[in-house]
Amino acid sequence: MNRVAKAGITGLVMASSALIAALGIYEGGADGMTVYEDKLANNLPTTCYGITKHITDEPVIVGEYWPKEKCERVMRVAVTKVQLELLNCMTHEPPQGVFDAISSLAWNVGAPKACGSQSVRHINRGDYLKGCQLLANTFSGKPNWSYVGGRFVQGLYNRRQSERDNLCLAGLYE
Repeated sequence: MNRVAKAGITGLVMASSALIAALGIYEGGADGMTVYEDKLANNLPTTCYGITKHITDEPVIVGEYWPKEKCERVMRVAVTKVQLELLNCMTHEPPQGVFDAISSLAWNVGAPKACGSQSVRHINRGDYLKGCQLLANTFSGKPNWSYVGGRFVQGLYNRRQSERDNLCLAGLYE
């Protein structure tokens, strides 16, 4: 049982509509998608909502078409799996928007890396503002979580800024 569950915290929504909408915007495939080689992920076979072999037991085969129903079914199971892993490093229940934003990061980089991030460290201290800010920028202001193979990717930075502003920070002021 994870730390959050041990503390009796159960109010977070797994695979929330806000998180699913964000994944659909940035990863695509909400209406179905053909599996492709993701160039940002060293040609890793990827499909709807950013599903890869690393987050599902379902085979992800380049060229195979996944209809909307399969995308949604596999995505919901995979998102919940990633979020449950993420909860293992949470010390208390954050606001839903904060949890959704850090879940999106974990969806991309894996729960272990997200758990080891400065964002989660600050979230666990209750400093949600700093935890949210660190999704897009380091303490020095440099883009954070926006590099592939040491190369800056503007699209990833745009996504991190959007997650910070539209999921993480928005959840603090609702």
